[in-house]
Amino acid sequence: MYAMLLIIHILVCVFLILVVLLQSGKAADLAGAFGGGGSQTALGSRGAATFLTKATTISAVLFMITSLSLALMGSRRGGSVLENVPAAAAPDSKPTATPAPATPAPGGAAPAPANTGKPPAGGNGKTGAPPAAQGAGAGKEPAAPSKSK
Repeated sequence: MYAMLLIIHILVCVFLILVVLLQSGKAADLAGAFGGGGSQTALGSRGAATFLTKATTISAVLFMITSLSLALMGSRRGGSVLENVPAAAAPDSKPTATPAPATPAPGGAAPAPANTGKPPAGGNGKTGAPPAAQGAGAGKEPAAPSKSK
């Protein structure tokens, strides 16, 4: 049903484009070519509707009906287009950190901890600095530069 409605919608779109492009403008007569479009009033009577104007109206109504029907059918199907994106290409996915090997570094130094994306332990969570470094200059404003000439 959805595929059939989509095909009808595409055909109505193409027909609507063609019918609109085939129509002549309001001032397409000889006087309009030289800037004299005063014979037609903006809110006056236009005369009898031609076949092209009737076809435009009908195709515009069909376009709106098929557009609304496709939107309703698409919302009932559920889900989102973004749900079909693979997890590797999703912008919100965070790379998983692999743990560092537990072998000691040369020279007896301890190996560097693996990057887990968390702040270091002992920090306040805001700056990530250890408590000793936070207390040294915490809450103090930088000194104003001296003006010497």
